[in-house]
Amino acid sequence: MKTTVGACPLDCPDACSWLVTVDDDGTAVKLRGNPAHPVTRGALCVKVNRYLEQTAAPDRILHPMRRVGRKGEGRFERIGWDEALDEIAGRLGDIMHEYDGQAIWPFHGTGSLGYVQGMEGFAGRRFFNVLGASVHEPTICSPAGSAGLKYTLGTSGGMDPEDFARSKLILLWGTNPLTSGHHFWKSVQDARLDGAYVVAIDPVRTRTAQQADEHLAPMPGTDAALALGLLHVIVRMGAHDQAYIDAHTLGWEEFRARIEEFPPDLVAKITGLPEERIVALGERIARTRPTAIRATQGLQRHAGGGMALRTLACLPGVTGDWALPGGGLCYSTSGHFKLNLPKLVRIDLLPHPVRSLTMTRLGEGLLEVDDPPVKALFVIAANPVGSNPAQNKVRRGLSREDLFTVVLEHFPTDTTDYADIVLPATMQTEHLDVIAGYGHLYLVWNEPAAAPPGECLSTSETFRRLARRMGLTEPSLYASDEELVRDLLDSPHPWLEGVTVERLREEGFVRLNVDRPFLPFAEGFPTTSGKLEFYSRRATRLGHDPLPGFTPHADSGEGLVLISAAPHHFLNTTFGNNPELRRRAGGPVIVLHPDDAAARGIADGAAVRVHNARGAFEATAEVSDRVRPGVAATTKGRWAKFTGGTTVNATIDERDSDMGHGAVFHDNRVEVDLA
Repeated sequence: MKTTVGACPLDCPDACSWLVTVDDDGTAVKLRGNPAHPVTRGALCVKVNRYLEQTAAPDRILHPMRRVGRKGEGRFERIGWDEALDEIAGRLGDIMHEYDGQAIWPFHGTGSLGYVQGMEGFAGRRFFNVLGASVHEPTICSPAGSAGLKYTLGTSGGMDPEDFARSKLILLWGTNPLTSGHHFWKSVQDARLDGAYVVAIDPVRTRTAQQADEHLAPMPGTDAALALGLLHVIVRMGAHDQAYIDAHTLGWEEFRARIEEFPPDLVAKITGLPEERIVALGERIARTRPTAIRATQGLQRHAGGGMALRTLACLPGVTGDWALPGGGLCYSTSGHFKLNLPKLVRIDLLPHPVRSLTMTRLGEGLLEVDDPPVKALFVIAANPVGSNPAQNKVRRGLSREDLFTVVLEHFPTDTTDYADIVLPATMQTEHLDVIAGYGHLYLVWNEPAAAPPGECLSTSETFRRLARRMGLTEPSLYASDEELVRDLLDSPHPWLEGVTVERLREEGFVRLNVDRPFLPFAEGFPTTSGKLEFYSRRATRLGHDPLPGFTPHADSGEGLVLISAAPHHFLNTTFGNNPELRRRAGGPVIVLHPDDAAARGIADGAAVRVHNARGAFEATAEVSDRVRPGVAATTKGRWAKFTGGTTVNATIDERDSDMGHGAVFHDNRVEVDLA
């Protein structure tokens, strides 16, 4: 028996360090959380606990395959790697000769957040740069919130989540860590032991909201208005930190006038919350230092998502919490990892400037973009039929017979059914990678623990072989995985000083060189002014309001606002084929408030059809006050092939949020009828 240190690659803030035990035959037989890691603390989630079971699943793809049926049927024949590489190289060569390299779209998903094998490093991007392929803009997760935060703070980085243990008031704003990133809850528990009060702000009474001291359920998409209403109470009380404001912020007088536009009575009408609850929370914030806000990606998946995070980041600027250990806001820590991504990705290899194609507009990109049209699609660690908005439109695009689609995958997903060539990819226990958590400040090393089954190849090796097959001579295309990591770590930033391949491999994880507690803006904000910018000239130049404010939902017609949140037993669509996790999750459910169910003649347990002009899916109704009136709630992550052919994403618009081209999964009106 031997034990190997690795890292979970999945789309979760926690980026867990794990330990893999391998027997004498080289088979991975045990997986557990690394007890030495200060965040993982020896525990994994209910999903990842089954990861070894998943690597050995009977439906795993072990060999290259070629389509023999119509697109969407999922009928394939086994072929060899030489045959697969020859066909891919030939098709790409023909497309580049007839059109241009930009007719190729490398579509990266969040199935792996690895810098070598996954989306964070745009695995294979050097290869695609040499071809002059279009640049993939990964907009499905967090871009709206990141863009909004940068207008206020100059970065999307904020608090160290471990410092929430020092907080006296914690606002869990649009986040459900007990389902998505449960290790953060340990910091919440540590704070509670020291007297902290916890408030959950969420339209749904989630697992996390049930455990909080208080739960407020605003209408979806009204969070910025609520933040302004809370600030109105704070300023009216004279509880704003004028000394901090004078020394560290820009545009206070203009922002103060904006705050005056949102008194609690108006905010109550916008959010659907009782005015007295808004006032009470504002007063609690006013008298409690330090106050910390944890806000994650679901909060910004609507028309005003960028503005919501931009406005929330102002609250600790008004109260002065950004200067206090245990105070401020945490959205994502990824902005603090000053890695050398340019040296890893090598955009300089592009022969000429190329266009960007937006991830969450895949249907549009395949059906409407020309000059040149998309003629080849590489799907890497992604399942867009299951994860993208406008599911029916995406399917129409993938059904094009003139589109050459290559999918690197582990399992026969809804997307592989549309592939021309399927290539078997390794899983995390079988290849080298490095992961940076977006919910902590550690780089985590992943050493391969077991040999890949069948003919599976790592993504990096797949593109090395394909480059060789195409006769490409650029030396950097053949860099080893370890060389790729060295390029990534070749950064002059002091936070990465001393972080080397050797140290990562020996220790398993390394914390960035930042103080404990971590005050991210102790030396100033990374804005043009060096201050927190209530008033942003940069926002004005880019066509936005110079001040934080409130942007209503774009889909504001009739029906219920549908939230499709993260499930407890799947991670996006990863594990959507696992029999035990599917059994635990059950079929699709839509939660309706008793008033909304009664108005539609729907009883608890009834079979219903959820629909709008874009599409429909079927579910079982759960009648419960876990949702507020006017809101319906379901979860994402199910595979369409197991749920009657469609999922919730069939109802979601292929439309951008206000900033960063973010997706609008929660800006979605539907009607619900008996099936």
